[in-house]
Amino acid sequence: MELAHSLLLNEEVSSQLGEVQKAEFIFEWLRYLEKLLLATSRNDIKEKQKTLVGQLLSLLNSSPGPPTRKLLAQNLAILYSIGDTFAVYETIDKCNDLIRSKDDSPSYLPTKLAAVVCLGALYKKLGRILANAFTDTVGNILKAMKSAESQGRYEIMLSLQSMLAGLGAAAAPCHRDVYKAARSCLTDRSMAVRCAAAKCLLELQNEAIFMWSTDLDSVATLCFKSFEGSNYDVRISVSKLLGTVLAKAVIAKHPGAASRQSARRVSLEEVLELLGTGFLRGSSGFLRASGDMLKGSSSVSRDVRVGVTQAYVVFVSTLGGAWLEKNFAVFLSHVLSLVSQLNSKATQAQIDAVCCRRCVSFILRATVGGLLGEKAQIAAAKEICQAIWKLKKVVDAVLSDGNLETHLSSTDVAASQHTLVCALQELGNLIHGLGTTAAPLLQDSSTGLLDSVVAVALHPSLSVQLAAAWCLRCIAVALPSQLTPLLDRCLERITVLKSSPEAVTGFSFAVAALLGAVTHCPLGIPHGKGKVVMALAEDLLCSAAQNSRLSLQRTQAGWLLIAALMTLGPAVVSQHLPRVLLLWKCVFPVSPKDLETEKSRGDAFTWQVTLEGRAGALCAVKSFISHCGDLLTEEVIQRLLPPLPCAVDLLTQLSSILKTYGSSLKTPSVIYRQRLYELLILLPPETYKGNLSAILKELAAELTAPDTQAAASACLLPALCHPDDLLILSPLLQETDHRFIEEQLLLGNGVACGSLEYDPFSVCEKDIGGDSVPKPLPPALSLPGSASKLFGIVCASMEEAERFLILEQLLNSVKHTKGARQQTVQLHVVSAISNLLKYVAGSKRSLGPEVRRLVLTLVLGALESPNPLLRCAASEAWARLAQVVDDGVFTAGLAQVSFDKLKSARDVVSRTGHSLALGSLHRYLGGIGPQHLSSCIGVLYTLSQDSTSPDVQTWALHSLSLTIDSAGALYHVHVESTLSLITMLLLSVPPAHTEVHQSLGRCLNALITTLGPELQGNNTSVSTLRTSCLLGCAVMQDNPGCLVQAQAISCLQQLHMFAPQHVNLSSLVSCLCVNLCSPYLLLRRAVLACLRQLVQREAAEVSEHAVLLARDSRDLAADANIREVGLEGALLALLDKETDRSSCQDIRETLHHMLTSMAVGKLSLWLKLCKDVLAASADFTAVTCVDPMQEEDGDRGDDASVLTSRSDGKPHPFSNPRWATRVFAADCVCRIITQCENANSAHFDIALAQEMKKSDSRNDFLVLHLADLIRMAFMAATDHSDQLRLSGLDTLLVVIRRFADIPEPEFPGHVILEQYQANVGAALRPAFTSETPPDITARACQVCSAWIASGVVSDLGDLRRVHQLLVSSLTKIQAGKEALSHLYNESASTMEILAVLKAWAEVYIIAVQRHKNHKQTLKTTVNSEDSVRSQSPSADGLLDLVCTDLGTLSRLWLAALQDFALLTLPAEFASQLPVEGGAFYTAETSDHARLHYHSSWALILHAAALWLTSTGFADPEEEAANLSRPVTPTSMCQGSSSSGAAVKSPEDVYTDRFHLILGISVEFLCSLRSDVTMESITACLHALQALLDVPWPRSKIGSDQDLGIELLNVLHRVILTRESPAVQLASLEVVRQIICAAQEHVKERRRSAEVDDGASEKETLPEFGEGKDTGGLVPGKSLVFATLELCVCILVRQLPELNPKLTGSPRVKTSRPQTLSEEESRLVTAALVILAELPALCSPEGSISILPTVLYLTIGVLRETAVKFPGGQLSSTVTASLQALKGILTSPMARAEKSHAAWTSLLQNALATVLDCWSPVDGTHQELDQVSLLTAVTVFILSTSPEVTTIPCLQKRCIEKFKAALESKDPVVQMKTYQLLHSIFQYPNPAISYPYIYSLASSIVGKLQEIDKRKPEDTAELQIFQEGIKVLGALVTIADEQHRSQLVACLLPVLISFLLDENALGSATSVMRSLHDFALQNLMQIGPRYPSVFRNVMASSPALKARLETAIKGNQESVRVEAPSKHAKNLGRNSSIQLKTSFL
Repeated sequence: MELAHSLLLNEEVSSQLGEVQKAEFIFEWLRYLEKLLLATSRNDIKEKQKTLVGQLLSLLNSSPGPPTRKLLAQNLAILYSIGDTFAVYETIDKCNDLIRSKDDSPSYLPTKLAAVVCLGALYKKLGRILANAFTDTVGNILKAMKSAESQGRYEIMLSLQSMLAGLGAAAAPCHRDVYKAARSCLTDRSMAVRCAAAKCLLELQNEAIFMWSTDLDSVATLCFKSFEGSNYDVRISVSKLLGTVLAKAVIAKHPGAASRQSARRVSLEEVLELLGTGFLRGSSGFLRASGDMLKGSSSVSRDVRVGVTQAYVVFVSTLGGAWLEKNFAVFLSHVLSLVSQLNSKATQAQIDAVCCRRCVSFILRATVGGLLGEKAQIAAAKEICQAIWKLKKVVDAVLSDGNLETHLSSTDVAASQHTLVCALQELGNLIHGLGTTAAPLLQDSSTGLLDSVVAVALHPSLSVQLAAAWCLRCIAVALPSQLTPLLDRCLERITVLKSSPEAVTGFSFAVAALLGAVTHCPLGIPHGKGKVVMALAEDLLCSAAQNSRLSLQRTQAGWLLIAALMTLGPAVVSQHLPRVLLLWKCVFPVSPKDLETEKSRGDAFTWQVTLEGRAGALCAVKSFISHCGDLLTEEVIQRLLPPLPCAVDLLTQLSSILKTYGSSLKTPSVIYRQRLYELLILLPPETYKGNLSAILKELAAELTAPDTQAAASACLLPALCHPDDLLILSPLLQETDHRFIEEQLLLGNGVACGSLEYDPFSVCEKDIGGDSVPKPLPPALSLPGSASKLFGIVCASMEEAERFLILEQLLNSVKHTKGARQQTVQLHVVSAISNLLKYVAGSKRSLGPEVRRLVLTLVLGALESPNPLLRCAASEAWARLAQVVDDGVFTAGLAQVSFDKLKSARDVVSRTGHSLALGSLHRYLGGIGPQHLSSCIGVLYTLSQDSTSPDVQTWALHSLSLTIDSAGALYHVHVESTLSLITMLLLSVPPAHTEVHQSLGRCLNALITTLGPELQGNNTSVSTLRTSCLLGCAVMQDNPGCLVQAQAISCLQQLHMFAPQHVNLSSLVSCLCVNLCSPYLLLRRAVLACLRQLVQREAAEVSEHAVLLARDSRDLAADANIREVGLEGALLALLDKETDRSSCQDIRETLHHMLTSMAVGKLSLWLKLCKDVLAASADFTAVTCVDPMQEEDGDRGDDASVLTSRSDGKPHPFSNPRWATRVFAADCVCRIITQCENANSAHFDIALAQEMKKSDSRNDFLVLHLADLIRMAFMAATDHSDQLRLSGLDTLLVVIRRFADIPEPEFPGHVILEQYQANVGAALRPAFTSETPPDITARACQVCSAWIASGVVSDLGDLRRVHQLLVSSLTKIQAGKEALSHLYNESASTMEILAVLKAWAEVYIIAVQRHKNHKQTLKTTVNSEDSVRSQSPSADGLLDLVCTDLGTLSRLWLAALQDFALLTLPAEFASQLPVEGGAFYTAETSDHARLHYHSSWALILHAAALWLTSTGFADPEEEAANLSRPVTPTSMCQGSSSSGAAVKSPEDVYTDRFHLILGISVEFLCSLRSDVTMESITACLHALQALLDVPWPRSKIGSDQDLGIELLNVLHRVILTRESPAVQLASLEVVRQIICAAQEHVKERRRSAEVDDGASEKETLPEFGEGKDTGGLVPGKSLVFATLELCVCILVRQLPELNPKLTGSPRVKTSRPQTLSEEESRLVTAALVILAELPALCSPEGSISILPTVLYLTIGVLRETAVKFPGGQLSSTVTASLQALKGILTSPMARAEKSHAAWTSLLQNALATVLDCWSPVDGTHQELDQVSLLTAVTVFILSTSPEVTTIPCLQKRCIEKFKAALESKDPVVQMKTYQLLHSIFQYPNPAISYPYIYSLASSIVGKLQEIDKRKPEDTAELQIFQEGIKVLGALVTIADEQHRSQLVACLLPVLISFLLDENALGSATSVMRSLHDFALQNLMQIGPRYPSVFRNVMASSPALKARLETAIKGNQESVRVEAPSKHAKNLGRNSSIQLKTSFL
């Protein structure tokens, strides 16, 4: 293929290739040439032009295939447009000669067609240059068309279109000729030719004025004719033509007077009249229609009506939304008149009326719903409302006026009914789409929208009543606040108008529809409404028999209400279940005998009522089973079953009842059967085991009944076929944007499409997609479906013999019927068999050989049925049979049957059926063995090349794709041959056969999947395969069929997944962008799915390609204005328009992926997009601006009003986006913030951001856009749409949390958010108005508390504004659950109350924390006044603000906690719960309420604990009398005080509160689920900390040891299951408090025991503390043991080496100590603090048990973390372990007589262990920090009793260590050693200090004298010297009189030797100066202290004396000279010495 990449065709290579390869080679060359010509210089082209033209023309003569000829023509045109043009006429003449040629053989046809295509391309490209040769060419082409076959006509039409496009107005002379030719083609029998003609005419109308003026009528009639017998593509093309021409006619600006006579002005009315004619009378025109009307036979064919419907939509879309807005009234009245004008005969045909209604609804939905923005939609809704009022008046007049003839009235009512249905449905859809933005519409009293809809519910027509009910449902879903009022209103109307049949029916529909809406309204309805509905339903059913005029309506209404009630779910239904079951039982006779007597009694009317009632009861039970599965216990099922046998008996009797009472019972009986079947399908077959055979007989009769109408296969079969197969069968089954109206064509002319009146019960169904009205089919059509489904279930449950009999009966009935009836029976039987096989396969059962044979015969017959759908279902059944039998031989047999058939059969039917059967076998069995694979592929290859029948090719290729899919790796051998077959077919099949191309696309897709990642390979065979795949994709991309292009895109998507580097991204993206707004749904879906995949890997590249392409090309889809807003903006705009759910989901995901990978880089673009979308609605959303009068100063008020005004006059890229798009944009803003969090920190640091922006202006940071973020959040939070308000508040919350602590660089001490406080206040205020829904108020409370807690606002006055909002909501909720709104479910008020309490809790917690921090800062910063000033007002002020409401709050918090505690009780305690619910929830809604409590209890718990702490468990507001009342607002479960409940003492109240908080915490921490948030856990632990901060709760815990142990075990578990350090630290803090509590308790007991027993009997005192007198600690019973476990757990996790199991094995010690992170260190420290406290909890014996463990751990931590730090600092863990050691060593237990000896020996061992750390066994542990170890030894020496450390062996080792340290090379170690020795020498007990003095003093003196000899050079040595002198000074102090003189004598010379004389002092280094000063200072001190010794020494050494004197003199002089500066230096020196010496 690489050889094809040259300017001239490499003829040498191409001549050597085989046919297929040659075609591929040439196609590849032409593809390459097209790109090359545009890139090559003009001169190079001119050089080779002649040769190149020659090559191209020779190709033209060699019969090129369709894609090749298209490329060939394009290349010729490009070549002439770039090179020399003079030779073009020769080429044109050549082409004309080829077209004139008389050769009509099929082999010559491609050449002719290629010539036609060439002419089109040349004229299109070169345009007017060729104008003079134009008329001859057109004449020639049109002449050729007369004899051309369909392919010729198709290409000629497209060629003419190209010519017209190229020549523009210059083609005028030929316009009429072209018009004539195209007219004939527009009604051609080939659909492709019709499409081409429509395209040609569409091009023509651009210039040919006559088409939309004088010839307008004939164009319209022509289009109507063209719609007859059309397919979907023709309808799309022709409706586009008709719509465009008519739109042109309306808006045309006519040229000057000269041409006036030829053009006439056409008014809008005339155009609409024209369209209306087509809609009502079709293509028959006026004259014939009137004749037909007289005969009464006229009925417009459906395809014409559907085509005209689409033309209406195109017409309005072309004129645009603004035009529609202006002319909506005219348009609406015209469209609605279409249904009212249906002639009386047609209206009587219900079927026709339903179809017309669908068309009108579609027109309204597509125009009003698709083109208008929200503002215009509201206006449109008002118009529709007016129309409804007018019609209502007509009906009222007719019904009230008794004088008129009834005939007239019935027609008027009938005419109005269809109009009303359309108007009501559109009104419902409009409001559903508008959501809560429609609120103003309902509040507008002049429109009276609700009144009009409710009034229409009384219309005599059933369909109008149902439409009104549906409309009410839509209103309720859109505006949940209307749901309860509407429900009340309708219930009240039924009760008042109980005697009017219309009212009973109409309002019961309305109530049912509203109940169905409840599931779509998260806030629900009050629980009590269920009771009202149930009572009403019972009343209706009971009173039905009283009045025969109403009995039918009341019966229906009663059961409908019960069925609707079931949709409310188990919580509501459970209360009413017994009554429903009773009614169910009563509706059927008890025994068969009663049924017989019934039969003999009634008349037709009573039977009708009875059947309706029983059908209703069956439906209610079905509804119960579907919606309340949780209530289906064994017991309930047993109560449901008794009436079933009787219901089945009635089923068997129906035929005889029908005979007796005539056909008036036919419909009720069909409905009854349908309902019974539906119910039985839901029940397990075991429940009606006894009736199986009776049911099966009925079903068999049903399926083969003689009276079955020609049932629509389209209703039954699609469900049984595989969705992939349906696509090849019929384009009508494909999903399209026009599915709603196209469905009727599928059903055929005699069959009704679905409509609400066929099954009123569907009005309350739950799961209806979106806003579309349910469309149940007529009972007669849906009955066979239910029957066949039930047949499958029942037949599968029977015995084999019975199955055989029944199937034989079915087979016979198929054989014995003839003609159309046979087809119908066969259809039913196949669907029954399919269901049987489906059920048998699903339930893993099997079929016997006899039954298999019968099934096989039945299916085989259907495989050869003329109905394609039936063949498809049969092939599915064929494969399912093989799957059920699951036997290789059987499967092979089936395959063989098909092989034989395909070899012999020549008819299309058998060949298609059996080829699909083979494919299905592969699909269900994953292949049928390799030996059959080759033969199967061979057969399918042959079939797919049968060019005489496109159908056979399509089915065979589809089957091949299934085979490829299922064969997997086995298929690799066949890949090359298949690929060349596909390429050959793609290059040769005419483009008109789109279905063949689609199947080819599927095969290619399957092949690419099979090859998979192998496609990345580089060897020749793989690259050949890859090139072929890419070539196939290119051919399909050029195909005019949109669905083929969709296949191409999905193939490229697969290729991109497996071999991304080989797919040309830029051409793929351009293809995607062009088709982004395609009118074909499946193409749009393919484009979006592909985009979604591409942006996951390379979002930035895709985005760049899209923008570049938009700049370069002009033809990019006009709708997607990528040029202005980029691909992202285009997708957002598309999201706003797109109606298809899955496409919207794809768009969202694509945008999310793009945002994730690009938002940080393109920050401004993304924020601007979001802002544009949100601001686009700001003009419509009249935001309540901040009103300055209320509380803002003038300048503050401006802020918010600035936000709402439109900033720029430029037109908006997003015109009126819908609320859903705006919500998406608000969510995107939150995502952008999250993305920035993970990026550069400058996004949240304004100073850094500004600096980086300065350095490079391309840098962009989020913090610079803060104003925009606030503005967007504000706009969203104050919108009309509730969803958007929620998103806005969410965004605001995110902004507050992320930006709260960013300081404002220009105003130190302030933060950047402070300037936006007015906006935040203004955004929050609307959420607290009385009519705001609770969910918004709840969210706003969260934002309020976050805002107050963030600390942004320090000024109390400013803070009060937001605080006031919380105060207002607190007042609102104080009344508890009773006072809140009755619009929603009680759980909604629970949600609101808890949100308010949670918000207050958060504020209180923060206030207390700040107060605490403030106190600490006051303590620490006494001198820095400024910091105190900035903090103080808000810190205490906030607490003061909260304190005013604390009394109320605390009561409510405790009540909420009590509720929560009750709700979390396990199910077995349900009986103990209060009957009426809790303080804030009702018993019935407890399940919903539980969720709200779960999300808010933790903060409330923390706040309540803090409050209890602050009051010290003494509530100042409650006097003793008050304490008896329960702590809830409503008297909760303790019984009210009037019932004589005992008055509780304060102690009891405190105990209750304590246990409440403790209980909730422990219950929660015990069973932490994986979804629990960290916030809840930390809040809970903080609550426990707060609780244990005060003495009273501590005493409770301390005195109850089991409680303490329980708590410790729970905390241990938390630490094990949660890795978060914060949680573990908080847990350890609680542990510490528990230990403190226990210590206090032990101390208290010891103290009281001492007081009681007096000091004399000390010996006999009982032992307090754990371990008593045995010392044993029992696990599970011991607090100390539990604590030890927990501490070990913490320590071993941080330091695994402490675990003896690890270290016990042969030396698994790490060779060096480790540095822990700060968090780990804090955990270890906390654990050590706890360990040190433990001995105090034990008795002396107990302390002996735990001491080894405690010491092991403490010393272990020391050993493992003794890391050297510079400057001799100790790590925090070492410090902690030293402190813990000190705590343990000084423990009173060490001195207690019982434990003294044991402690002493243990402590000696511990000291030995510490000493061992120096002498490692194997040379490891060299890295330990000596200072740490020496300090530890010193702690031992100084803190224990002498007998521990004075044992000679230990003492000797200690002294050695110190000696060694003194010799250390490390100055830090030396210095620290001196410091430690200093403290040891000064120890008061000589037994301890003397040995050290004896051993070490001499060496210290020696060291100092050494220093004296070599003067110190640096500060380290200086410090060592200073410390040494201090030690000697200490020794002097301690020494006895006799030795002191010797010491002073040693000391003085050393000191004097460092004194400098004046000269030396000037030149000395700073170190020497310091030394001089230090020595002098010390000498001045020693002299006066020991004068005699001093004198002696001085006397003995005159040199020393002289030196000292000069130094003193010099010092005095300098003091005099430098008094001030000296003072300063001195200060500094002192402080430095202090610092250096305070280490120990």
